[in-house]
Amino acid sequence: MNKDIATPMRTKEILEEFGFSFKKSLGQNFLIDTNILHRIVDHAEVSEKTGVIEIGPGIGALTEQIAKRAKKVLAFEIDGRLIPILEKTLAPYNNVNVVHQDVLKANLHEKISEYFSDCEEVMVVANLPYYVTTPIIMKLLEENLPLKGIVVMLQKEVADRMAAEPSTKDYGSLSIAVQYYTEAKTVMTVPRTVFIPQPNVDSAVIRLWRRQEPLVSVRDEKFFSQVVKASFAQRRKTILNNLTNNLPNGKQLKDEIVEALAKVGIDPKRRGESLTIEEFASLSDALHEIL
Repeated sequence: MNKDIATPMRTKEILEEFGFSFKKSLGQNFLIDTNILHRIVDHAEVSEKTGVIEIGPGIGALTEQIAKRAKKVLAFEIDGRLIPILEKTLAPYNNVNVVHQDVLKANLHEKISEYFSDCEEVMVVANLPYYVTTPIIMKLLEENLPLKGIVVMLQKEVADRMAAEPSTKDYGSLSIAVQYYTEAKTVMTVPRTVFIPQPNVDSAVIRLWRRQEPLVSVRDEKFFSQVVKASFAQRRKTILNNLTNNLPNGKQLKDEIVEALAKVGIDPKRRGESLTIEEFASLSDALHEIL
């Protein structure tokens, strides 16, 4: 019987055997609590029909728990020093394939059709490196990959922003970008004590179920995203102020912006954080017509 990787003692043994030292620049924090790993895999509803993409497997603690339940696992590891470790720790699992590559540079459409053609569904399950969480999530969402969902551990503060409701301090352009594509829910918080080394922030696990269709339909997704980002450029400023100052040629087009706000019934004195995604969609379409 293989001893679980994710115990303090086994993790220490593995790190010592390979003389591994943590690289701060790669945001490496390894989980040493099997219960938490089981719960992550539970929340992802992984079964023998699931193909799983994992990002940043480390020494394989989460990979091992996924491999026990999934049909196949494809893990992306950027740190070459971890590849020989993973070859050893994951040797008992013939359904795991580790790729030494930065996931941000990977052609995921290609990888999914290559590895998961015999899987009924594909999930992303990972303990993400905190320094690069948002770019990874946005790549997974914007590339329109055939994913059922994403269940990832990340910095609690970022999870709060992704799942935030309008008119709360955490609500912003990231909340809208994520909720446009998915139903977002923080499913558990994770104490710092279950990692080595301990991170200096709290962690949470967020579950993003992919929507069949985006939450709202807009004429131009790129422009919608631009309007949203402009509206939150300075949180304390009004929507009119932010759009005028942060949209291309906004200052020259102030009258048109006022007109668009009036057309969709949004008070120009409101702040971006008070607008729902639906309001942003109708505002973006109205601005698209005149700008």
